[in-house]
Amino acid sequence: MLAKLQRDLPIGEQWRYEPKFDGFRALAFRDGVEVDIRSRNHRPFARYFPEVVEALLALSAERVVLDGELVAVSEGAFDFSALMLRLHPSKSRVDVLRQSTPAQFLVFDVLALGDDDLTELPFVERRAALESVVASAGEDGALQLVPSTDDAGVATEWLDRLSGNGIDGVVAKAVDMRYEPGRRGMVKVKRERTADCVVGGFRVFPGDPPALASLLLGLYDDAGSLRHVGVASSFSEARRRELVLELFPSITPLEGHPWEAGFALEGGPMGRLKGAAGQWRPDMEHDWVPVRPELVCEVAYDRVDAGRWRHPARFVRWRPDRDPRSCSLAQLAP
Repeated sequence: MLAKLQRDLPIGEQWRYEPKFDGFRALAFRDGVEVDIRSRNHRPFARYFPEVVEALLALSAERVVLDGELVAVSEGAFDFSALMLRLHPSKSRVDVLRQSTPAQFLVFDVLALGDDDLTELPFVERRAALESVVASAGEDGALQLVPSTDDAGVATEWLDRLSGNGIDGVVAKAVDMRYEPGRRGMVKVKRERTADCVVGGFRVFPGDPPALASLLLGLYDDAGSLRHVGVASSFSEARRRELVLELFPSITPLEGHPWEAGFALEGGPMGRLKGAAGQWRPDMEHDWVPVRPELVCEVAYDRVDAGRWRHPARFVRWRPDRDPRSCSLAQLAP
């Protein structure tokens, strides 16, 4: 079951609220001594998270289907980059990672228990059944119950105080909600943040006339280096052609550009995600066009990992009033 996005928290006695954790959505199936954990696109996860498998096998319920979020903890905090690194093909490496960055399965729904299909029950009844199931979980913390409240004030505090620290927002569920796979019957609420960024370059779609594929955006770090933080790529077809013409006067040779030696050279798993700030080195295909770091635009974004956006940002407007050098990474601090 999925959720539809909105910016404001729904209010009323019919709503229950849960923190939306920042991890991998997964369904866990236990049938006796057999456990299967699947991602939203049916990727098998069990082999990567043996501590979660053990926690599921420790439950008193021998036949159960749970819905939840896989997260990883590094240095006492949620860490999405560490979670991605857990998807390693080597069993020996998985055994090492389970110690250094342990995973947790944070469960928020139960779909089947014993021989009973619970999906037609109202959410409040499924929640009660879920609490009973999780009560038998071990004390190692690998399987935990997601908090729930009917207090909109508490949910607002989760949104305002915790977003950006492993909490991705708040999910609102109606008390009488059935579980309908594929339907966006829940509500997810996220705060949208904005930043003023320097345009360091752009990519184009080939064609005649050419059209902009994405803006490459940067922010200055404390050392005065322009760090590539992500892209903005959502434009209408007409706007894509207009932007190429607007950017044309700012095109500059790579020599002398802040990114002439490359960008995102520190690497990391986030660069594998579409729209994240992927690595580029001069020995790679030159698939982007450098521009003088003079143009500033305001963009809206959601998730940040290690100073990069996980998803493409949304272009809001040009900011000709901003000094490019004033656009710093400090804007991304949670």
